[in-house]
Amino acid sequence: MAAGTATTAPTPEPAGRRLLRGKSWLATVPLLLFFLIGFGLPAVAIVTGAFTVSSDAETGAGSFTTANVTDSVQGAYWTALLSSIKLSALTALIGTAVGVPIAQAVLTSRFRMLREAVLTASGVLANFGGLPLAFAFVATLGNAGELTKLFHLTDHGWSLYSFTGLTVAYLYFLVPLMVLTITPALEGLRVQWREAAQNNRATGLQYWRHVALPILFPSLLGGFVLLFGSAFAAYATAAAMVGATVPLISRQIADALSGNVLVGQGNLALALSLDMIIVAVLVMAVYLPLQRRSARWLS
Repeated sequence: MAAGTATTAPTPEPAGRRLLRGKSWLATVPLLLFFLIGFGLPAVAIVTGAFTVSSDAETGAGSFTTANVTDSVQGAYWTALLSSIKLSALTALIGTAVGVPIAQAVLTSRFRMLREAVLTASGVLANFGGLPLAFAFVATLGNAGELTKLFHLTDHGWSLYSFTGLTVAYLYFLVPLMVLTITPALEGLRVQWREAAQNNRATGLQYWRHVALPILFPSLLGGFVLLFGSAFAAYATAAAMVGATVPLISRQIADALSGNVLVGQGNLALALSLDMIIVAVLVMAVYLPLQRRSARWLS
């Protein structure tokens, strides 16, 4: 080392700060406990009950069986599961296709009040479901609804109490949910990317096709998964509006628990719930790897 060159020793980190850093994981303990109690224990109970049959009514003793899981993918239960998947996938796809252009239009609007109004309304409508939503649609588009009578929709084959009617009702809260979900991802698209595409003489359509949509695809898929899960788990709206007209897995679980069809089918209801969990896990398995890829671009 040359003469006259001074070296500065690194300042040691205070012992108290090192201690806090070493125990920073303690801050996650409440979240882990909540997850364990709110999700872990019910999941274990569902899996255990799905493979159990009560053999003693007085003591509640049970034995291992696969009959519940086998029965849950046969007959009317299998039909209800497929119908729920079909309804959820269709409404999630339509909700994604409609929600993304709305969110983009709101973000590019010059009117700030419009953006705030749409996002606020989306936050309200995304949580407007259950019995109030069913009542609103029955009063508006039911057989004696105001719009049904005004436009004579019944003469054109319209029926609210059908698969199509339930799809329209679900879109009422799924489209606003998609607007809220995709807005942060759209905000993450950098202006430099569009400018670079324009400098290379790319049209707006080419920019969206080759730049924006590939980057947004994991976020779009994530929104689709969220909409799929919301529609897949919805119960009150369908129960109040269509009843048993449209077979749904959530309705089958409720009937099995309440004994509307057969008494003592609680374990079968748990097996049906396990089927729903498996479907959700399979969908999430496709989404998570793509989400990590998108995060590298939008971060």
